[in-house]
Amino acid sequence: MTKQEVVVFRPYPFVIGQKIHIEEGPRRGDWEVIGVSDRTVTLKCPVSFREFEWKQFCYFVEEQSGREWPQKD
Repeated sequence: MTKQEVVVFRPYPFVIGQKIHIEEGPRRGDWEVIGVSDRTVTLKCPVSFREFEWKQFCYFVEEQSGREWPQKD
């Protein structure tokens, strides 16, 4: 296998009480995490106080150089 630059995605581990800011997209803006399950996150807008439950959608991204790709199972 050859060494390649690979972008790694992981679900973000939300914690109740976190204050977050989403940079882009239809959910952009400031939010407070008020609920977390295996599949969903519930966010509350600090301005309108509206609450929304969405499927997990945020991911942590990391670039790694010199990583084997494709990986062997």
